[in-house]
Amino acid sequence: MHNSRQQTPRRDCPHGTSPQAAQPNQYSLGKILLIWVSVTAPMALLSGWAAPFLIPRIDLNPGLIYWWLMIVGMMWQTVVAFLVLRSEDQRWTIGALKQRLWLQTPRQPSGTPNRALYGWVILGILFVALTSDLLGERIDAPFQALFPSLTLPDYANIKNLAAPEFHGQWGILGIALVSCLFNYILGEALLFHCVLLPKMEGVFGRWAWLANGTLFGLYHVHLIGALPSIILSNLAYSWPAQRYRSNWLAVLIHGFEGVVLLAIVLWVILGSGSTI
Repeated sequence: MHNSRQQTPRRDCPHGTSPQAAQPNQYSLGKILLIWVSVTAPMALLSGWAAPFLIPRIDLNPGLIYWWLMIVGMMWQTVVAFLVLRSEDQRWTIGALKQRLWLQTPRQPSGTPNRALYGWVILGILFVALTSDLLGERIDAPFQALFPSLTLPDYANIKNLAAPEFHGQWGILGIALVSCLFNYILGEALLFHCVLLPKMEGVFGRWAWLANGTLFGLYHVHLIGALPSIILSNLAYSWPAQRYRSNWLAVLIHGFEGVVLLAIVLWVILGSGSTI
């Protein structure tokens, strides 16, 4: 006698991911690395060649020149992200984009949405503050001692822009807003968190968060001396995003840096302090 109950099709999770099914058409390792190189190489050229070439030739604060070059690099990431999505024949409806980019309410491993999981944002911010701000110099010290030539020039340290010459200069607030847009919403956030991470499970499975955080860290060639602490802090973005299928967690944790940056810029403009 035949069993009248229909069998539910089994949806395998690649390489032991969570019970939530991975998105279809996962990227190959070659495609992941190609996308990474396409945005990392320009940042290397902008920071390692364009900045030293332009700074002696332009009558502008070297730190601002460097900052604008980094913004150009992040703008290029936005272009790459849109080109990649277009190559997938992505539907450009709000619903389709939310699903593709994981811009949705965090979900339990069972797939049930749960707004309480936004609490991970607080833990992520604390982890970034610990690994980047409080312990960053200690984490990076062995790496910098091993490769002393990787020390960044002074103009690459945004803290050096906290100078009296910028008191009352509201133009740098505009630069900071543009920088935040392409760092924490478009650019880095869009490409690494939203475009790449959901498509990395086919190769890395449940460890896609680790691979994503590492690639995002290694992309920071313009901050090469701080790579160890950057890679470690990046895991606070990618782990909850993959675990709970929501890149809002990554965007909010990463974007908190932008809030701090804007506060510092306002502090400098208003002349409330000369050091950060």
